[in-house]
Amino acid sequence: MFSDNSPHAHREPAARTGRPSPTRKDLAMRKSLCALAAMSLLGGLALTACGKSDSGSTTTPTIGVILPDSASSTRWETADRKYLEDAFKAAGVKYDIQNAQNSTQTFQTIADQMIANKVSVLMIVNLDSGSGKAVLDKAKAAGIGTIDYDRLTLNGGANYYVSFDNEKVGELQGQGLVDCITKNGTQHPVVAYLNGSPTDNNATLFRNGYDKILKPKFDSGDYVKGPEYSVPGWDGTDAQNNFDQMYTAAGGKIDAVLAANDTLGNSAISVLKRAGTNGKVPVTGQDASLGGLQNILAGDQCMTVYKAIKKEADAAANLAISLIQNKTPTGLTKVHDPEANKDVDAVLETPVAITKDNVKDVVADGFIAKADLCTGDYAALCTAAGI
Repeated sequence: MFSDNSPHAHREPAARTGRPSPTRKDLAMRKSLCALAAMSLLGGLALTACGKSDSGSTTTPTIGVILPDSASSTRWETADRKYLEDAFKAAGVKYDIQNAQNSTQTFQTIADQMIANKVSVLMIVNLDSGSGKAVLDKAKAAGIGTIDYDRLTLNGGANYYVSFDNEKVGELQGQGLVDCITKNGTQHPVVAYLNGSPTDNNATLFRNGYDKILKPKFDSGDYVKGPEYSVPGWDGTDAQNNFDQMYTAAGGKIDAVLAANDTLGNSAISVLKRAGTNGKVPVTGQDASLGGLQNILAGDQCMTVYKAIKKEADAAANLAISLIQNKTPTGLTKVHDPEANKDVDAVLETPVAITKDNVKDVVADGFIAKADLCTGDYAALCTAAGI
């Protein structure tokens, strides 16, 4: 069984379903798992379903993945799902990827279903740490290996965590905003914050990162700290309504916006367009989304952060696959969980700042298709940007 100290796949016998007889590869894998289980017994570990069930069938190791939503960012369905599926298919492993659509109830229902179906590894992107921990606790109790994907579940106790260096993401955003303000030549600019969801630990890490860059500017008086709002669920409509109120209350005296992702950045840009100040007020973003890149090409957004999601998804898929194959994961680092006061084994990828000068790199990487980006009025802008 999986434990906090030794994540090995947990499998149970399944009733005969009319599947064909096991192949030599299946038998070899089963033999390997049984040998590992036998060696693990002295350490209090056990793998079930090494042999056939009473009905003569075996359970195929399955990787379960729960994505958070479709609204906070397009990445979850257009990128993460695709890249995870591609990796699992290439490895020939069974998988089940579902989306909670921003509902903690749906999230838990999906998890209960996957646990009942005896997935060998459960990979989650939590909606908040409380509901995420409840799911991880159930999975661990069932002997299932657990991976926090993209977001760390605070005090969740997942066996592994795969993401980007999220504090570095925030640093890139903060420095990007400083560069844009400097280019504009604005003196003592009022800087507003549109932070990410207060229940997302990544949003906290982003904030830590951009505060490293901007707080010294506020403390010195070079910049003025303006209004800020943390957007529940990264909801774009909520962000736009609240930024509209912030902008009105400030009498239009907001000179720059640190927006934690492209969705929130676009919310601010929508308000600025109505005021006729879009392109004059620097706005940051993150995710290198199609809309974010088009806003950059149009001059309405000064930068975004590209997180090569394929690298993240491939790292998570490879980790999950290694677990069901009883291989020891390699290339791990440690991330500290402040609520549990424990370190979590992790894989962290490196983010990249994107401005108009290197939008072409995102296209060249295959993350965004030129045909999608360079449509209509954006065609000439793409040409000017070397795309």
